[in-house]
Amino acid sequence: MMLLRIFNTSISVIKQSTYVSVRSMSNASVSIKFRWGLSPSDPEQQPVLFVGQAAHLSALSWDDVRCKLEPRVSEEAWRRGVQCVTSSPGDSVELWPRGASLASLPARRSRHAAPARSHALAKIVRATQRSTDESIVLVCRKRDVLASAVSIGRSFPLYHARSAAAPLGAAAPRARSLAVEIYLVPDEKGDGESEEEGLAPLDPALCDGALSAEELSTLQDAADATRLAARITDTPANVMDVDKFIEEACKVAKELDIGEPTIIRGEELKARGMGGIYGVGRAAATPPALVVLSCTPPAATETVAWVGKGIVYDTGGLSIKARTSMVGMKGDCGGAAAVLAAFAVAVKAKPTVNLHAVLCLAENAVGPNATRPDDIHQLYSGRTVEINNTDAEGRLVLSDGVVYASRDLKAETIVDVATLTGAQGTATGKYHAAIVSNDSRLEAQCVAAGLVSGDLAHALPFAPELHFTEFTSCVADMKNSVADRNNAQPSCAGLFILAHLGFDFPGKWLHVDMAAPAHCGERATGYGVSLLSVLFGAHTHSRLLRALAPAHVL
Repeated sequence: MMLLRIFNTSISVIKQSTYVSVRSMSNASVSIKFRWGLSPSDPEQQPVLFVGQAAHLSALSWDDVRCKLEPRVSEEAWRRGVQCVTSSPGDSVELWPRGASLASLPARRSRHAAPARSHALAKIVRATQRSTDESIVLVCRKRDVLASAVSIGRSFPLYHARSAAAPLGAAAPRARSLAVEIYLVPDEKGDGESEEEGLAPLDPALCDGALSAEELSTLQDAADATRLAARITDTPANVMDVDKFIEEACKVAKELDIGEPTIIRGEELKARGMGGIYGVGRAAATPPALVVLSCTPPAATETVAWVGKGIVYDTGGLSIKARTSMVGMKGDCGGAAAVLAAFAVAVKAKPTVNLHAVLCLAENAVGPNATRPDDIHQLYSGRTVEINNTDAEGRLVLSDGVVYASRDLKAETIVDVATLTGAQGTATGKYHAAIVSNDSRLEAQCVAAGLVSGDLAHALPFAPELHFTEFTSCVADMKNSVADRNNAQPSCAGLFILAHLGFDFPGKWLHVDMAAPAHCGERATGYGVSLLSVLFGAHTHSRLLRALAPAHVL
């Protein structure tokens, strides 16, 4: 840390590397509200963080920010702080000790990273959190505002189980509030980035320099939904079992006023031929379920289904995981959590299509009724599957889910979302989900939506004729796990799901494997909510989502 004495105000400059080692605190009691414009506050009473790209921060005048800083910080100190962070992008400057900070986002952005620098923003926000009511002044372009708002939201996770008696001062924090005040800067081609972002021309709604009440509501909905998805994913399975997940789905349906979800559960799954979900979850204390939430506007002519993998805990089954690799498997329901939360955003945005959220819920447990390697299950597609790995269970439940979406819900566009393979992280890393699609346009639109939303995605090969032979079985239609793990394993996992729809499926199908980006450290990120909201934003009445969305996906 470097201390500078400037006009009787201490300014501390903190290098970006500091953020990496700071442990995120519990934030179960933090209420986040988004506003457009700055309101007066005293940094001694309500700490404030100014954050944005260096070029955007330098556009702020003293008159723009003085209401957040006086009487503690002088104009000269502000100007010197801006000089520090603009001359060294990625640095943080403390203008008033533990009261007012100024941080700049990295200047460089590669073509596969988000223009909003949302991952860097989350690191900064986590590192500068206080234990009191606080404010963040987000300085950004309007095109970046959704990704930035979601990034801030996911930095304050909701779930914790700390008690008042926790040792070493680790008790749950008191209820507090965070005001995110947004200052929009003009979106100009001269900023050195517009020509190289690889995105479509900006919608005029992103160039008006204002945020309406409806647009602020969209930001609030997206951030709240991301935190909801992360809370469900963070909650351990002794609390968030299948019963509790169903309760969460019913609560969302009630809040949206869309009618009760369709629930197919336990022995009814078996009776209806859903051998994938039933076989995976039959050994658990709480029976598996397929849960469907639906929104069907009267004028809609097209149908979309989002299908989420909701394995509330994954022991691996009889192909049991090792001790170290089993830890954290409470998060194997992240796909279903994202689908449920994104559905809430879309319904609040008033979709123009029939929209269904299909949640495939089960616990992959060990017990007398557990599926064995060598067992053969018949899935809802009618196809038979020889089980050669009970730890490849996600594709089984999703296969039943996508066929239900096609056969029963008549969906022409189907997206499945899952923490499916460990190989996804090897293929596309910790920040990008791996996607597979039978439609090149939908694939490209998903990548573009990832850049805009901050939920990054990268395409994998789609070549069924080269890869599906990995599932060859001598006694059934297919096995459930590949023969050669070095042959495009994440692509193969997606193809297994498509095989139950049929490789000649006339609709559009997209597979999103977000095993790695679903988590940051030991915390869930709520990945997928922002991605789905933007990808299908053109099919809502939300002005902001429509402006951010890629061209119509249907």
